[in-house]
This record gives sequence, structure tokens and C-alpha cells, in this order.
Amino acid sequence: MDYFLDMESEYADYNRAKYVIFPVPYDGTSTFVKGSDKAPQAIIDASDSIELYDIEFDEKPYLKGIHTAKFVTENTSSESMVQAVYGEVKNCFNAKKIPIIIGGEHSVSIGAIQAANEYHANISVLQIDAHADLRPVYNGSKYNHACVMRRAQEICAAGVVQVGIRNVCEEEKEFIVPENIFYAHRILRDKTEQWIPEALSRLTDKVYLTIDVDGFDPSVFPATGTPLPGGLLWTQTLDFLEQLFQQKTVVGFDIVELCPNPYDKSSDVAAAVLLYKILCLFEKHQK
Repeated sequence: MDYFLDMESEYADYNRAKYVIFPVPYDGTSTFVKGSDKAPQAIIDASDSIELYDIEFDEKPYLKGIHTAKFVTENTSSESMVQAVYGEVKNCFNAKKIPIIIGGEHSVSIGAIQAANEYHANISVLQIDAHADLRPVYNGSKYNHACVMRRAQEICAAGVVQVGIRNVCEEEKEFIVPENIFYAHRILRDKTEQWIPEALSRLTDKVYLTIDVDGFDPSVFPATGTPLPGGLLWTQTLDFLEQLFQQKTVVGFDIVELCPNPYDKSSDVAAAVLLYKILCLFEKHQK
């Protein structure tokens, strides 16, 4: 199947779709485990196993239309890939649709964030991730996956809120905004969940959401290129995302850094389910 979910083709038609998925199989700058370029197809394939009705949220977002666009295959350089994604997402916003990017490595988010910032006034970015990704340049490129949030800080004057972080290099420390970063060890030890209102208070009314699956604990997403222990848990993260959608307007989102394991499809399925759960939150709170 060439589109997300095992649904009737009429619901995948672009003209009727509220949501447009852009698969970006780019893995040009990753530095540990390669393979995130296989993730978009793996997520699409895994989505066949999802029920179209979501019992947790009592929603059926597929009825609003979910179009899966052609793969964005520009890979001659990270710069050209970023521009290709930017163009596709810009057109999506102009068509009054909600863009969803499935990577690929985290650098695929840069063009989408740029397009969102141009179309929507005063957006902020919410990053769920194990890594700060604040290097100004890495391995000679400012479009490296390790630089994506530094680029987001430059693009969005309203700033970036970082959640689940547990790996920061010394070079990145000068770019950390202390009140905007919520480390995983603090989150996991905060029994009152006071971190949630604090994080949401740092966001503007309109938010672009970027999710690196390594922000989750490896028990949830073992198949990622740079796994780290001590990450966010599934239900905890969904509870946080629901509060995000209750209080803010999410203008688009991406899911990146899945690195499919051919012998274990659990992470592929988890990524597909996460995507659909987020669409349920759109339908529940942003109709």
C-alpha cells in the first residue's frame, strides 16, 4: 500500500484531505546507527495494523482525509533536502492543510519549521528529544541533524521548548535557555508533574511539534539511531501532548529518527500509532 493506513482510497485523496503526510527518507548526516531513511516506508507499512477507530480518544481522524504525498527524495545535500521540504510544506500551508513530516533524520524538520514560521505568526517549537541538537555546526554542516534546534532557534523568534533532553555537549551549553529546557531526569522524578504547566507556559499560542523518537525511553522505541536510557514513557508523553493540544494550536508536526529493525517491528508500529494518536488529538481539541 502506498499510503498511510489501511483505509478506502477516497480518504487518501489530496483534495479532500485535512492532513498531508510528507515522507522524507533522508539519512545523510547521522553519525551512529544508519537506517532512518527506511523509516517512512516502515511507518506506512506498519500503519496497516492500526484500527481506524481509536478507542482511547474515541476519534476517527481518517474520516477527515489523510493524504500521503510522494516521497521527498532530494538527497544531494542536506541544504537541498531542507529546501525541498520547505517548498512542499509551504504549499501545504497555502492549501490550508496540516503538514506531517515523517523522517528520516532530524534535519528534515528544518524546512518544515521555516515554512511554519513564515505562514503562522509568532510560532514556537516544542521538541521532544533525548539530545539538545544545539550545535551551531557539526561535521562541517549547519544542516546536520545535531544542529536542527539551533537552526530552529534562529528561525523562530518565539523560541524552542525542549523536553526529555538527557544528552548535551559542552559546546551546546551556551545556547541552552534554562527556563525552556526540561531534562528527562527532572521529568521522571517530578511526581507532581509540575513540569507540564511550566513547559506549556513557555510556548506561544501556535506551536510546531517535532518528535525525535529517541526522546522516548528505549523500552518504548528501541529502534532508533541514537538510543539513550532514562527517556520518556508512552502514556506520560501522550498525557503531555493532550494538554498541549488542549491549551495551544499545533500547526504541524514531525516524527523523526526511527531506525527500523528488520527483525522487530514494534518501533515501526509505535511510530505509526503515535502519528495517529496525534491526529486524534487534532480532532478532539482542534476541530
